[in-house]
Amino acid sequence: MALDQELEAAYRAHLVNERNLSENSIRAYVADLESLLLHVNQLGIVEFSQLTLNHIRSWLANLQSRGAARSSITRRVVSIRAFTYWGARNGWLERDIGRDLVAPKPERHLPEVLDVDSASLTLEALQTRANEEQTPESIRDIAIVETLYGSGIRVSELTGLNLEDIDRERNTLRVIGKGNKERIVPIGIPAMRALELWIAEGRSKLTHFATERALFLGSRGKRIDQRVVREIVYLATEALGANKRVGPHALRHSAATHLLEGGADLRTVQEILGHSSLSTTQIYTHVSEERIKKAYEQAHPRA
Repeated sequence: MALDQELEAAYRAHLVNERNLSENSIRAYVADLESLLLHVNQLGIVEFSQLTLNHIRSWLANLQSRGAARSSITRRVVSIRAFTYWGARNGWLERDIGRDLVAPKPERHLPEVLDVDSASLTLEALQTRANEEQTPESIRDIAIVETLYGSGIRVSELTGLNLEDIDRERNTLRVIGKGNKERIVPIGIPAMRALELWIAEGRSKLTHFATERALFLGSRGKRIDQRVVREIVYLATEALGANKRVGPHALRHSAATHLLEGGADLRTVQEILGHSSLSTTQIYTHVSEERIKKAYEQAHPRA
């Protein structure tokens, strides 16, 4: 089978009819194939049977040298693996050479984290707004930010909370996380006070007769939407400056980092965050190391 436009058309038909992929996915797979064919044709490879693993690696290396991101290279590896599997299945390759392709490990970016003072400033700004406005929403927003930072739970977990998920005696929340897994998460006294105030003075003013048992409500009395929560956190952290505002996930990162810096062990933080793998939690040890190093460089006279 020639490595030409006819092959490309056959592959597109396979993606449409057999793989039933979305148009966006098909477009990406075909674009990757076009890029590979252009590269190997320039190397003098015109038949499928001539294609080797080294030719594919040469193509990927060329993309990388031209500035392709690691995530982009990984996506292309996945794409071309599908192509070589299809070629081997049709007998145009003796074996599926793409199986030996190894995708590069994804880059691990350190999460954005607020320091303790910034977190406090954010909550103080919300309290000032609540004192000035005295609306159910302003009371709710304090409770939301206090809960996110005080517990480290995800936005989806927060919006899924019901009134009965609060244990006032133990200062904990019953959270349903990824994979419908339940866990018990401790929250601090400030967060519990904010929740009590919201339930006593704010929530009842937004409740409609058909409202479910949702802990946090939107302005129309329905369970609050994740997008609304994100906007609440964005607006709250504007007190830190226009270029420093962050979303709810940064509060989760901050909670984890501050726990570790305060002496909590990694396993405990893993349980609180609901990570299935300890390696996911370990990224926060790197965040702490970076913060310690930065503080040292700023403070030590011989740094």
